[in-house]
Amino acid sequence: MSNSETRKNEGPMLEDHALNCEILVAGGGMAGCCCAIAAARLGASVVLCQDRSVLGGNASSEIRMHIVGANGTGVFDRGAEFETEAREGGIIEELRLENSVRNSQRSASMFDLILFEKCKAEPNLRLLLNTSVTAVTLNGDRIEQAIAERQSTEDRFTINAQIFIDCTGDGRLAAEAGALFMEGREGKQEFHESLAPETADNRRLGSTILMQARRHDRPMPFVAPEWARKFEQRDLKLRLYATPGEEQPTHEYGYWWAEWGGTLDTIKQNEEIRDELLAVVMGIWDHVKNGPPGTLDGADPFKAAHWALDWFGFLPGKRESRRFIGQHILTEQDLLMSRDFPDAIAFGGWSLDLHPPEGIDAPDLEPCTQHPVPALYNVPLSACVSKNRKNLMFAGRNISATHVAFSSTRVMATCAVIGQGVGTAAAFAVKQDLLPAELAENASVMSQVQQRLLRDDAFLVGIVNLDAQDFARSATITASSELADFAAMNVVSGQTRSVHGAAGAPEGRAIPGGHRWMSDPVDGLSAMLQLEWETPIEPCEIQLIFDTGLHRHLTLSQHDGYTSKMQWGQAQPETVCDYRVEVLDGELWIPLVEVMGNYQRRRVHAVDANSAVSVLRVVVTATNGVDQARICEVRVY
Repeated sequence: MSNSETRKNEGPMLEDHALNCEILVAGGGMAGCCCAIAAARLGASVVLCQDRSVLGGNASSEIRMHIVGANGTGVFDRGAEFETEAREGGIIEELRLENSVRNSQRSASMFDLILFEKCKAEPNLRLLLNTSVTAVTLNGDRIEQAIAERQSTEDRFTINAQIFIDCTGDGRLAAEAGALFMEGREGKQEFHESLAPETADNRRLGSTILMQARRHDRPMPFVAPEWARKFEQRDLKLRLYATPGEEQPTHEYGYWWAEWGGTLDTIKQNEEIRDELLAVVMGIWDHVKNGPPGTLDGADPFKAAHWALDWFGFLPGKRESRRFIGQHILTEQDLLMSRDFPDAIAFGGWSLDLHPPEGIDAPDLEPCTQHPVPALYNVPLSACVSKNRKNLMFAGRNISATHVAFSSTRVMATCAVIGQGVGTAAAFAVKQDLLPAELAENASVMSQVQQRLLRDDAFLVGIVNLDAQDFARSATITASSELADFAAMNVVSGQTRSVHGAAGAPEGRAIPGGHRWMSDPVDGLSAMLQLEWETPIEPCEIQLIFDTGLHRHLTLSQHDGYTSKMQWGQAQPETVCDYRVEVLDGELWIPLVEVMGNYQRRRVHAVDANSAVSVLRVVVTATNGVDQARICEVRVY
């Protein structure tokens, strides 16, 4: 008999592998991707484990929730050009811009690919998809190694690392490590929060399965499965039935308010929650297509006759489960007062967004109650480091926060910038041989972390560029033309956006100003920005931050109305498209860099001027739409 017919099982089917890295990131949602990329770009060796076949978490093609953050959407929006520019920068902005230009068709799978490419492009990052962390080994109050399994290839990995970062949302790695955590809602008196319930309970925000429908050129009947929920008009009066003047329901994106499961254990009962959510989605669509039984006489109140279901998820978009206890627990007051944290590593601004745990089973309650946060707030590193495990960090919706504070920090763009902040801090801890537990109280290292985040185009409320190695800060800066409030010297103002407007940064930390150079449109393009030094320098890196319209929404969404508020499917019109960087050699301008077709906000160029230079200039020859050059920051190293 041939070997192909008689293969013998000689041992366990899972093949063991040992991996060594400096940082293990568990969870490949937006927090985990930005965390792993940030750490890898700073030279740390990183392993990223994601238990699904795609990256992105709730933003992936499996769930398709749009990425929202500090600039809000819906009930409360921040956004005014040159006044309140609240959209997140850094890695999440890089991803949004890439997605806008390359994904005009708004394909959820295309965004999966972009995230995959970004992670695979980092030489210091090893990506393990379909791989779940299932156990850890402890050495006292530290994690020594993690065990991860990939059932699809029958492999098991023992991963040795110095720092472990849980970005899994549910917190599987941290829970296996015995890290302290909270679940449910704290009572009003525990943290003196006005928005908390009177008494503590184990209820939480529920989950949602989204759906998409497509319009056809003929009527498309729908017959609901027998197990679908049945809804009457009174069941959906505050959800599906818009009051006069409100936006009418749409079919192309689905219904975020189709929420259920907040009264259950959103981890242990997730299969039950999925089954019921499918019944909810089918029932809502039956109601939309076929009308409330016995009341509409065949009318089509939702104008859905030509619409048919195109996609619906089988993976619930989960809002809440465990929240880990860190060195600091963020509270309602921290966010509403925009507390000034010395260990700030990210910022937020989404409303305190509380939902009834019963979800769609609470028809007499609004699907959400949003309490606007008056100003942008900082998130401290101490809320991202475990209280009882010294080398454990977390980023995403599982950070250290009360249920009320979490209702703001949980949204994905905020999770993403927290991820970049945590990944950056972890890389510094590795370089300086420090435990994460030692970082927040180390003022010197925290300052270095914050300055690195600013260099990488993150924003921190009230913290500005003080990098002594940045030659641009000591240059005399002039331009071919400039506008009032947008002078050439603004490129070294230390801040790369305006946040002094309504609902921007809090008073005393807003730092008013245009915070960019803008050429006079009457001069047209080419426009020139020049830096000159009394003592010649030897530049090896030039970094430019361009205007990308941070006052606007920009995120992948299947919702046509929301997308109409954006400049989607293109480069942002404010952004410099074509430019050169030149140095003066005698009477000749020598090009160091020439770029055509730029659409990114942050561009870093390694340069070799061959000798010391006294004068350098950036020449802008085209933008992606506006009739003037705009540069928010220039750095020279």
